[in-house]
Amino acid sequence: MSTAAIEAEVNAKLEAVKAALAGAITGKNDVCLTCSFQAEDVLLTKLAIALDPSLPVLFLDTGYHFAATYEYRDRIAREWNLNLINLLPEQTVAQQEAQFGILYQSAPDQCCKLRKVEPLFKAVANYRVWITGLRREQAKSRAALEESAPFHLPGGKEVLKLAPLAAWTTRDVWYACQKYEIPLLPLYEQGYSSIGCEPCTTLPLDPNDPRSGRWAGSAGHKVECGIHIEAPAEQTALRG
Repeated sequence: MSTAAIEAEVNAKLEAVKAALAGAITGKNDVCLTCSFQAEDVLLTKLAIALDPSLPVLFLDTGYHFAATYEYRDRIAREWNLNLINLLPEQTVAQQEAQFGILYQSAPDQCCKLRKVEPLFKAVANYRVWITGLRREQAKSRAALEESAPFHLPGGKEVLKLAPLAAWTTRDVWYACQKYEIPLLPLYEQGYSSIGCEPCTTLPLDPNDPRSGRWAGSAGHKVECGIHIEAPAEQTALRG
């Protein structure tokens, strides 16, 4: 595909995303956006704050992120004047490790639950709309991702979860970031393709699977941290 054709395609996708964001954000005060500070999330944040500079941008501060991630987060938050909300687990890393040991080695699902799932769901429950940078191409587990769908939180709260970039490819994301002159997380330059907590992130094992470097020691059994998985039906039954 020619450069002109790529530009036309990405520009059309950008206009669609801007329209979706405008419909969700404009005149509303009950909308949040989660940002991991990976490329798609930063692009989406850039587009969203153009509509509402005060939009709450939620970041899961697990305490286990790469130093480069924290430095980049602080840089973007400062330069873009983000309304950044760092979501913290109930325990510090030291407290958790003192009580449970190294959970990311012995029980990674439990580690994610304590340091990601519970803090995020608690925060998202304060909003009506939750905007994410999820894309279908990211993983097989996201192949059926919808651009807009209700999401049920533990306890019964329902939020509208939006994924305006659902149909985007990695090429689309990188082209758009270049178009907007968005500096990206330096870890990409080292070969990382999907970046989470440092102990659970390696370089991709499969060049065709960008998330193959996530929880690589789990032999493929763990592919998601859990924040994008709805609570079981018995947990979402409406309370009287």
